[in-house]
Amino acid sequence: MRVVALVPGGIGDQILFFPTLDDLKRYYPNAQIDVVVEPRSKAAYRVSKSVHEVLTFDFKDRNSMADWGNLVGSIRDREYDVAIIVGQSWLLGLLLWLTGIPKRIGYEGKGAMFLTDPVPFKPSQNAAAAYHDLLQPLNIKTPSPELTLNVPKPDIEWAQTEQKRLGVNETGYILIQDGSNNASLTKSLDTIYPVKNWQQILQDFQYKQPDLPVVIVKEADNEQFVRSLLEFSPELKVTAPDDIGKLAAFIAGANLMLSTDSAPLYLSVAVQTYTIALFGPTEPAKLLPKNDRFLAIQSPTGKVADIPPITVLEKIWGS
Repeated sequence: MRVVALVPGGIGDQILFFPTLDDLKRYYPNAQIDVVVEPRSKAAYRVSKSVHEVLTFDFKDRNSMADWGNLVGSIRDREYDVAIIVGQSWLLGLLLWLTGIPKRIGYEGKGAMFLTDPVPFKPSQNAAAAYHDLLQPLNIKTPSPELTLNVPKPDIEWAQTEQKRLGVNETGYILIQDGSNNASLTKSLDTIYPVKNWQQILQDFQYKQPDLPVVIVKEADNEQFVRSLLEFSPELKVTAPDDIGKLAAFIAGANLMLSTDSAPLYLSVAVQTYTIALFGPTEPAKLLPKNDRFLAIQSPTGKVADIPPITVLEKIWGS
């Protein structure tokens, strides 16, 4: 069986879709599973254990009819037996209908007229569980499995070397992952946690746990954030993994990760690292599994900035 899944969205959306892909592969071990994702999200599949090929298409770009036609032709040429659409889209439903794929699965709603197997969409449930519902027409009706990754061995070795370089391989470390700079470009200011709040948290760490290093993840678009924290706390350590596998491996070695709502948060869930996550307008239950390892703090106003540092610290020391 040849299966293609169209999965618009960012890296976090892809990671939350992994349990669905993994269960599909578990029930149909001989199936070839391909995905079509936006170019920005292709990197997620470095740590997927179930996908054969990753095709890219910028669903949100101003695509011409020729662009859409090329996508239809590319999908049709691969002669898939099953197609899955993640999301509700009239256009994507029409696109799959044009490919001639015999079994087309997606949610009820926009574009459902072009599907052979529409599935009810339950927005109140956890996102991973909602994705997993798309497997029901394939006679897979078990609960969604836990999120897991397949981290390449070279990435694990890189993380071990990086821990030694930073001098945290024996002491352990707290990891700070703030994806708000990235999120603010695509979402809203409600997702940003201010530097001054992080500084208060760091100050408390230094007072209560002076021998436990704190490491911050440096990304291409958060250099100013990292610089500001280093000016306040020069003993802060910095790591800059250059791919998602290395980042996942480094997260796996942390004693605790503090994170805003970003893709690395789901990596932390997958590798079972104790995590405290800061949420703004998004309800944590839709993204985090029920597990004592993953604690969420949701802003009472819907803005991450309105979470007091003392609330974060109480959660840290209480956990």
